[in-house]
Amino acid sequence: MPTSGPASSYVRAGQSDPESVHYALVRLTADTERVLVRNSRRIDRVFTDRRGPPEIRFGIGDTVSVTLFESMAGGLFTPTEAGTRQGNYVTLPNQAVNYKGNITVPYGGSIRAAGRTPEEVQNAIVKSLQDRAIEPQAVVALVDQKATSISVLGEVGTPARLPASASGERLLDIITRAGGPKNPGFDTWVTLERDGRQGTAPFGSLLSQPANNIFVRPQDTVYVFTQPQTFLAMGASGQQGQFSFGAWRLTLAEAMAKAGGLKDDHADPGSVFIYRGEPREVAKQLGVDCTRYSGPLVPVIYILDLRDPGGYFIATEFEMRNKDVIFASNATSVEATKFMTYLRMIIGTVSDPIVAGIDAYTLKGLANGSISGATTIVTSSR
Repeated sequence: MPTSGPASSYVRAGQSDPESVHYALVRLTADTERVLVRNSRRIDRVFTDRRGPPEIRFGIGDTVSVTLFESMAGGLFTPTEAGTRQGNYVTLPNQAVNYKGNITVPYGGSIRAAGRTPEEVQNAIVKSLQDRAIEPQAVVALVDQKATSISVLGEVGTPARLPASASGERLLDIITRAGGPKNPGFDTWVTLERDGRQGTAPFGSLLSQPANNIFVRPQDTVYVFTQPQTFLAMGASGQQGQFSFGAWRLTLAEAMAKAGGLKDDHADPGSVFIYRGEPREVAKQLGVDCTRYSGPLVPVIYILDLRDPGGYFIATEFEMRNKDVIFASNATSVEATKFMTYLRMIIGTVSDPIVAGIDAYTLKGLANGSISGATTIVTSSR
């Protein structure tokens, strides 16, 4: 029979067909929801470091200034006749941390700077000069930040490498410094890359789920991009087609409402299917045997039973993902009705020429008088 997709029985039987594309059937329950929530798209689940603002340390390529002080004139850096000076100090020319991670201080030699805080470098300078200068003190400052920068790329106002702030900045802060996102927030995504790992989340989740708005650290890369999210609705849904999310988060119940709900005279509410590719780790947590699947994604068909009133609560918690497919199967009675209609059409097609022939024969007989125009009613006598 003509249909817009597989019957419910075919979907359930197809996973065991060796010639069919392998897929797993998973019933949507409260336990399924908990697994999916644990594995939802959140940056804080990738980067579990809960430390506060990062401590800024010097790195190779940074430009630093060094000012040296002595307690009185006549020392290593201030001559005896320096009484007219404003203070017993000397400021060295700015210098970059070299490829070995060092800076140079006269009479102190090479001082390790890379990986150290300004206070640690100051202490190292004082220690190197304590036998030569008069009660030496040092002040070290960062002039030009190169090694401890954060790259913000993609669809922001001003993509740039921005110096990390000692006060600490979160994802929203650094994106704001780069001019903010160019496009609507519900279509905007943020990827954070750190130490070879990546975490991606919708821009809206940085606001609605503050745990995602983590502190950025030196050498982080923040990539902001636009990816409109859509889903497909097929089968016995009110409308069939491709629909835009229109928000950064869309539940299954909201998606079905966008597609006009289920057709009251066609749909089987106990057979609503959601097609999706799940990561292997998530599929294993859902109880799927992944040995028969290759690749990083496992084809999964979720089954939602809306005959159960509790199914609507599950639908309001199930988060849609980009390119999900919702298929509502026809009820069995609809298929039976289609068959009966098709059967009547065949019978009518066969009987129409016979009826037409009888009618033509009757008309001919009436014309030549071989058939009487009177109607005779035959009754049986008792």
